[in-house]
Amino acid sequence: MECYFDNSATTRCSEKAAEKMRQVLLTDYGNPSSLHTKGMAAENYIKESRETIAKTLKCDPKEIIFTSGGSEGNNLAIFGSVRANKRIGKHIITTAVEHAAVYMPFKELEKQGYDVTFLPTDEKGVIRLDDLENALTDDTVLVAMMQVNNEIGSVMPVAEAGKLIHEKCPEAVFFVDAIQSYGKVPVIPKKMGIDLMSVSGHKIHGPKGSGFLYKRDKVKLDPIIFGGGQEGGFRSGTENVPAIAGLGVAVQEMFADFDGHRKHLFELKDHLAEKLSDIEAVSFNSQLDENSAPQILSVSIEGVRAEVLLHALEDKDIYVSAGSACSSNRPAVSRTLKSIGLKDSLLESTVRFSFSIYNTLEQVDYASDVMHELIPVLLKYRRF
Repeated sequence: MECYFDNSATTRCSEKAAEKMRQVLLTDYGNPSSLHTKGMAAENYIKESRETIAKTLKCDPKEIIFTSGGSEGNNLAIFGSVRANKRIGKHIITTAVEHAAVYMPFKELEKQGYDVTFLPTDEKGVIRLDDLENALTDDTVLVAMMQVNNEIGSVMPVAEAGKLIHEKCPEAVFFVDAIQSYGKVPVIPKKMGIDLMSVSGHKIHGPKGSGFLYKRDKVKLDPIIFGGGQEGGFRSGTENVPAIAGLGVAVQEMFADFDGHRKHLFELKDHLAEKLSDIEAVSFNSQLDENSAPQILSVSIEGVRAEVLLHALEDKDIYVSAGSACSSNRPAVSRTLKSIGLKDSLLESTVRFSFSIYNTLEQVDYASDVMHELIPVLLKYRRF
């Protein structure tokens, strides 16, 4: 049987979302900026999706800016906020375990003269609030962090961080990368002190090339794409109406039974961890409790290279990833695994299982059986 366990890299587009996209592509294909009926029909799709998303975040629809996905949303939030608030200062804060779409913009701003603080984490991949408090200064203009780590599923104390930031640096902007958390972990921006928040559609069974940025009303943000002034002037360019319409459907499906979906994902994760725990070479880097993300299980296999195991599993129609699949195809040592203090022998021996609401316990059992067969064989060829 085919077992796709790489859902943190991308998910299968839902059938209803794909059907909606087909309708928009072939029938309601007008430009949403056009004044005729075709254009108004396209504009209505955008309006409906914006309202659907806003309901899940308990925010105003005008606070949703559609983007092409997570990387654009992250770049808009980071570069747009520091440019709009440059009078405040040139100190910015993020964590040592961010996705490349946050880490690289921070490195670029560092080249441009910004003072960057990279907060370390504990062995669970979570920042210490004391470190954040000590890092905040009168010159801090932006704090950015992911809510859920894409490699090990650790959950950052976002609400506590938001309160701390706004108490100590009321003019600083707090940006949260919710690309791995939206639809799986509760997030209400206003309640948690979030000013900007990015989401990617293809992580929640929407189409690739879709996403949005939540921008709290009155938060200052400069655009990074200029042109016709679409999306309130924050993201110019003709909107990708089919993708936006598909995203709206995917969001509706994910939140139709949020608690049930979360419970199912935890069952899959816990079941696999239990099944693999009796293999002597196996250890887990993800937390196995309710304080972690429900969909991600990071597994290290002492003596087996991740790439070797990945392809051995692929031969059995089981698809996992070696760390993050979103940066590039080039192998690199994971900043996240180094930050949690994982020993050197495991840095290149770690794979990630990431589940979706479409995965089943039967698939997990099959993957576990295959791992029990493969690992003893692969260990015979370990390099000392």
